Amino acid sequence: MRATLLLNPRSGTLLGEPGLAEALPEALRRAGFDLTVIAPDAAPDLPGRIALALETAPEALIIGGGDGTIRSAAAALRGTGVALGVLPLGTMNLLARDLGLPMPPLEAAAALGDAHVAPIDLAEVNGEIFLCQSVIGLPNRIGQHRERSRGDGRLASRWRVVVGAARAFWRHPPLRLGLRLGTPGQPPEVAPVLRVWTRALSVVNNAYGEAPGALFHRPRLDGGILTLHVARGFGLWWVVRLLLAMAAGRWRRQSGLLSRQATAIVLHARKRHLWVMNDGEAALLETPLHYSLHPRALKVLVPRGHGAGQEQGPEPG
Repeated sequence: MRATLLLNPRSGTLLGEPGLAEALPEALRRAGFDLTVIAPDAAPDLPGRIALALETAPEALIIGGGDGTIRSAAAALRGTGVALGVLPLGTMNLLARDLGLPMPPLEAAAALGDAHVAPIDLAEVNGEIFLCQSVIGLPNRIGQHRERSRGDGRLASRWRVVVGAARAFWRHPPLRLGLRLGTPGQPPEVAPVLRVWTRALSVVNNAYGEAPGALFHRPRLDGGILTLHVARGFGLWWVVRLLLAMAAGRWRRQSGLLSRQATAIVLHARKRHLWVMNDGEAALLETPLHYSLHPRALKVLVPRGHGAGQEQGPEPG
């Protein structure tokens, strides 16, 4: 397969393993790719490098980075017919995990050589694409503290992240929101308003599964749904219990968690703008927020033995 490789030089894994940037192209060529590599200094920013990569007319664009980098590439690839290949070089690597890729980057490169092309859904909020989830509220604020220290491994920097996250946890005020949920027979604009008061809300592209040890794992990526999660409680102990319940595979029964599924969502707020974190990247968006789904709009490389489309889990209660 003819492919073009683009690595994000600021990704956490590359910063920690400088020799990996030279090893990955060779691993992909050994896996059978006819490979072109876009140099980090080929353009001043990531969108510019992605545009240069597409000018090489690849069958697949292989991106090495975290979920935010992957999201930028997906936005550019929508509607082009070019498949997206993922090398997990970030912190969470949620999409790579959902696709069944090994987390060691060189093993992921080898797995891509035996991959097939499959379509997955793209989600969008106010023109911003996301592949995994969109988060509003306290987790967004904590994520912004983490982003400010990206690439800085000093103990003092890590301590500032911890202190900033703790302050956000105790000081972040709840949000009063109105939600309209669309269904196949009813657009969100005419749906009844669901009023919530929350410190954390997420909209997931498709749905998280419920299996022991599967934290934030989506068993299906082409189900054509959005899943809304609203935290009605968000104290420290509540978060700990939720994570433990997710690890045990029974988080849907967690008290204080409201979950609903929809084909589209309109979110109203008293504030004119809200910070929204899409796949780890924060953006200040004007309200109301309009969430929509583009079914099977992106082609991806999926390792053999894994499918982007599997049986969807039951709807959360």
